[in-house]
Amino acid sequence: MPLNVQPTAVINELSYPLPELTSEQTPELGPRHHLNYRQWVSLLSREAQAVASQNPENLTILLGDSLSLWFPSQILPSELNFLNQGISGETSAGLLRRLELLDQTQPSAIFVMVGINDLIRGVKSETILANQRLIIRYLRRVHPQATIILQSILPHSEASVTWEGRERLLSIPNSRIRKINQRSQKIAQTEGAIYLDLYPLFADANGALLTELTTDGLHLSPEGYLIWRNAIRVTYQVVVGK
Repeated sequence: MPLNVQPTAVINELSYPLPELTSEQTPELGPRHHLNYRQWVSLLSREAQAVASQNPENLTILLGDSLSLWFPSQILPSELNFLNQGISGETSAGLLRRLELLDQTQPSAIFVMVGINDLIRGVKSETILANQRLIIRYLRRVHPQATIILQSILPHSEASVTWEGRERLLSIPNSRIRKINQRSQKIAQTEGAIYLDLYPLFADANGALLTELTTDGLHLSPEGYLIWRNAIRVTYQVVVGK
C-alpha cells in the first residue's frame, strides 16, 4: 500500500525562529541560469552519466523547475548524495521528455516538483495531472528500486508578488493550485508513489506563500529552502528508512 507523508510529520521537525544562514549557505544563481533549454538538457545529461558511472550510495535526485534548480547544495542533507536535475522554466511535458537521461542511474529516492510553469503558460489542469501520472509511471518502471516522491505545487504570494511575470501569476488563483494538489495526491497514491504535501508549510492563513519564505512571490528565499530541506530529510527518513 503506498505510503503518504502528511505535512504534520514534517512540521513537527521544523523549529522557529529559523537558523541564520552563513554567507556560504546563501543561494546564488550561478552560471546555469544563462543557459538555454537545450544547453541545460545537455549539461544535465552529462551530470547524470557521471553520477551513473560512480553509483553513489543514497543517491537522491531532484526533478523540477527553477525551484529545484536553485536549491542551495550547501544546505541539502549531507547524509545523502544529490543529483539536481532542475531546469529553469521547466514544464511537466518537458520533464517527461527528458526522464530517459536518468535511465542508467541507481537512485534510492526521486523528488519531483513540477506544474507551476504549466499554469503560468496556460496549460490545462488535466494535462498537468496526466503528465504527472506518466512521470511517476516512467520512473517506477525504470527505477523500481527507488522511492518516488511527488511534491505539491507551492502557492504564490498573491498581492505581494513582485516577480516579472506578476500578471500571469496572479491570474492563477491559489485555490486552483490546491485543487490540483488534491488530485495529485490521489494520483501518487494510485501509482505507488509518495505524496509530500509542502503547501501547508509555505502558506499563510489565507493560503498564500509566506512573504518571508520567498524573494519575489514565486521563488524561494534562503529561509524557504531551509523549510524544504527539512521536509526532504524527514520524508527520506520516514519512507526510505536510511
